[in-house]
Amino acid sequence: MTDAVLPLTILIPMLGSMICFVSRHRVSVVAGLLTAGLTLMAVFALAFQLRSDGMMTYALGNWPAPLGIQFRVDGLSLIFMLMTAVVGLLVSLYARAYFDGHDTQADKRGAEMFWPIWLFLWSAMNALYVSADLFNIYVILEIIGLAAVGLLTLTGRRLVLVAGMRYLLSAMAGSLVYLLGVVLLYATHSTLDIHLLSTAIEPGKVAVAALGVMLLGLLLKTAVFPLHFWLPPAHSSATAPVSALLSAVVVKASFYLILRLWFQVFPAAVTPAAGTLLGLLGTGAILWGSIQALRQTRVKMMVAYSTVAQLGYLFFVFPVSTVIDPSLDTPIAPWLLAGSRGCIYQVLAHAFAKTALFMAAGTLLHAAGSDHIDHMRGLAKRLPITVFAMALAAVSLMGLPPSGGFIAKWMTTSAVLAAGQWWWAPIVIGGGLLTAGYMFMILRYAFSPPEPGEPLHPVPKTLELCALFMALLSIGLGFRAEEILDLLMIGWPFAAPAVGAVGGGL
Repeated sequence: MTDAVLPLTILIPMLGSMICFVSRHRVSVVAGLLTAGLTLMAVFALAFQLRSDGMMTYALGNWPAPLGIQFRVDGLSLIFMLMTAVVGLLVSLYARAYFDGHDTQADKRGAEMFWPIWLFLWSAMNALYVSADLFNIYVILEIIGLAAVGLLTLTGRRLVLVAGMRYLLSAMAGSLVYLLGVVLLYATHSTLDIHLLSTAIEPGKVAVAALGVMLLGLLLKTAVFPLHFWLPPAHSSATAPVSALLSAVVVKASFYLILRLWFQVFPAAVTPAAGTLLGLLGTGAILWGSIQALRQTRVKMMVAYSTVAQLGYLFFVFPVSTVIDPSLDTPIAPWLLAGSRGCIYQVLAHAFAKTALFMAAGTLLHAAGSDHIDHMRGLAKRLPITVFAMALAAVSLMGLPPSGGFIAKWMTTSAVLAAGQWWWAPIVIGGGLLTAGYMFMILRYAFSPPEPGEPLHPVPKTLELCALFMALLSIGLGFRAEEILDLLMIGWPFAAPAVGAVGGGL
């Protein structure tokens, strides 16, 4: 069962991509939707297998590491695959209705190429989450970057071409810097298998240098402040389905690798100073991204800067991971347990809420011909489902109960307080207030009296319902935390660094 299901999560979207590429548009749409459904089923089957059998390993060509490349699945990788599958299916349904409603030649061309590129990207994302070889990960990172740029530039308009070139150069620079760290590791340890490296790496200049350059490359790909310059124009200028994918899942791939490197490959090399630095970057992302979001006049640009801000919450897991208390009689410090759970829950809550927001923004653009905030006047009466979806997504992003965002921010705040690093807590709380500021600005316009003007274009119900369903999922995460957190504990990858490596205890 294991040997069958794990490769299928990669092969199904890859084969679907090939079919869509050689098929006519109508056939490719059907093939794309069918592929999305089958991929989701394969990921769920893998989840059931993981719960019953525990961690799984698959050796390509039956060659074990270090000679061969291995795929490994634990709770962390499975959660990211589930997130991508759920978002992918809903975005696929949304994309079918979205592209059918556009008649320009550029949009028709984009609709034809969306399916093969998107499914190819999905296949690469799943391969990344299960890969256990750092060079193989580099190759997959390049594929993800090229596919993401291809999706961004589907329409061929000047604005998206400029944003796409900036994205491409940033992605290539991040991959090359990451590759430099891979070269250092291979020259020193003669292996690139994650699990073999985790036992071989010791504190030293080579480990610090490799960790530094690999983190730098991945931070650029994750668009962490101040390396976020490419994200807002890219996410705001793409078509709505692509914007949702880029914001919800693509930027999470590089962050997933940061988690793997920090907690599995380099636990002996990380220091409190490095953890504090990442925490400061997260703080800068929350404050700067929120302030810039407050200044925007376009909904998609505001949501794009919101992504910069929301990604900042993910980085508070790193400073708490370097706090060691030798007196604890448990292998997992309570603050690390809470911090890692809050981090992963933030990944999920942000993915679902941000997908809903970009879908809603795309619906507005479809109906009014513009996503300018002024065009949202009276939208609550004219497109109530869309506004309701935006309001639910806002609840999760602000961290209000009972949403998934509330669970994530509660766990993060609990972690920093338990670790004795109380100074991060006001940032978490203040970020929620800033989020409320720009989200209420959107909703204020939506509930204001409409101005005389051109009537809205008819909107397919699929667009509104997909956004609403994603928003409901972001709220529903707050009710089903136990199952997700139990899944994360399978093959628990979050291990605190050795006391000697971080310079002592509290």
